[in-house]
Parts: sequence; structure tokens; C-alpha cells
Amino acid sequence: MKLPEKAVLIEVGPRDGLQNEKNILPADQKLQFIHDLSGAGFKEMEIASFVSPRWVPQMADAENIVKHGSAAGRSIVLTPNEKGLSLALDSGCTAVAFFVGASNTFNLRNINRPLEESMRSLLPLIRSTKERGLFIRACISTAFYCPYEGKIAEGAVMDICRQFVKAGVDDLSVADTVGMALPHEVYSLFSRLKQEFKETLITAHFHDTRGLGLANILAALQAGVDRFDTSAGGLGGCPFAPGASGNAATEDVLYMLQGMNIETGLSLEKVLEAVQGIEAYLDKPISSRQYILWKAKQAAKA
Repeated sequence: MKLPEKAVLIEVGPRDGLQNEKNILPADQKLQFIHDLSGAGFKEMEIASFVSPRWVPQMADAENIVKHGSAAGRSIVLTPNEKGLSLALDSGCTAVAFFVGASNTFNLRNINRPLEESMRSLLPLIRSTKERGLFIRACISTAFYCPYEGKIAEGAVMDICRQFVKAGVDDLSVADTVGMALPHEVYSLFSRLKQEFKETLITAHFHDTRGLGLANILAALQAGVDRFDTSAGGLGGCPFAPGASGNAATEDVLYMLQGMNIETGLSLEKVLEAVQGIEAYLDKPISSRQYILWKAKQAAKA
């Protein structure tokens, strides 16, 4: 197998992970979660999103989180539109993420706009934001399958990515939002992305809905990808994608990478401790494989 010697995990638990939680967590606990994850060694982290609290109430305290929770390295906030971007800039953010769904129907359900209209509004924002010197990532949701439209054509995803790269994005985060992608499909799309966009960071984002998260990460690794969005505890899901379960669990991915001698600079033990710290505030127990095993060992020691 051709595998990279190093890989970067971008921790998305504080944003993408928590946004779908029914329990509204206190800001202090979110900040502690960010602090604990930073202590595990993360240099890139999604920490908040400036979205309407009416639609995503968990993110209503984004300004406070940004002010007090910036992690070591790159702290990324999600900004869906010009208003969100303005709030992020006012809060002093230096790294922002814009997003679209590769599926037109998903885009309508998510941000109430057709895909073409979303791109027309986002591309000028990306250009002007880049002129300010910010780090910009573009998140492409439902890049493989859509819960409403089914299979998404590779060519359609590539076209969206070309527009983003031309506008000046630094990072393309390409997501299997509903966890339906298969390893051969993952290898095919990411091989094309790595081949065409050699000067752009390529990040793979997987959900574990059908238990294929790790298999798809391995396929992406073999395609040359060395950046992955993961969520501590496997937290997450998408409120606008029926059936989508949590993100690939950071601790499960980290265990696999460490076992394959792929360097990450992260502490598995500290990630697990961060998961333990947040679990009591969630609406359901953490069910990632490594966390369950770790808890069993902790109980046996006691």
C-alpha cells in the first residue's frame, strides 16, 4: 500500500460534532472541550459557526467561543453567508469556512438556495475575504450521495471544486455527508482531486453511518490524501440530511493511523480524556469503538 508518512487530523467536534446535539451545552463546557482537544495536540480545529441560532441553536454563542476558545494553530469558523462572515470578521477570526451542497436539493434544504445561486453569492465573498489575508476552506457536502437525489456525479463535484480553487480557497473539504460512499468511489474522486489541484489542500470528511468511515479513510490515504476531518467521540450528524450519523471518530481514526505508523503528532489518551469530559453533557452515550474499549479498561483498573 502507498501511504503517507504523516497525516493531519482537523478536529471538527466543537462545531460539526456539537451542532446536532439536542442538549444545549454551556459555553464553559464547550470551551473546556476545545482546551482539552488542543492539549491533545490539534493544530487545526473547527470551533464554531456563525449561523442563525433559529436554525442551529447550539451555535448561538459563537462569538463567545471564538473570543475565549481559539486553539493553538488554526481555529476555523463556519460562515454560510455575508452576514455570518461579517460577524466572524468582527470577532477577529483568521480562518473561515464556506459551504455548499453538491446536490441542489440538499442545498435548498440546508440554506434555502439552489446550488447555482449559492455559488454566485459565495465566490465574490471568497475573493474579498482572501484579499484580507484569511485562510479559507470550502466545504462541499453530499459529494458522493444525497439523501434526496441519490448518487452525485464526480464531474459535478469537480466543477464545484474548480470554481472554488479559481476563487482562491486554500482548502477543499470534500464530504460524504450521509455516509453512503464506498471505498472505490472514494479512491476515484480523491485521486482526481489530488491530481488536478496540486497546490490546494485536499481534506476528506467522512461519516460512519454505514460503518465505512475507516475503510473510506484508508481508500483516501491510498489516493494520496493526508488531511482528514474527524470528530472526537464520533459526534455529529447533519440536521438537514435524514439518516446521517456522526462523523468518523477521531480516536478510531487515530488508533488506525498510529497502528500503520502514520505520524499525526496527537495523543490518543488525551483525545479519549477529552471525550470523557464532554460525554456527560450529551443527549446520548459515546459509542466509538476506541472509547468503549478505553472505558472498559478504566473500569477494570478501578
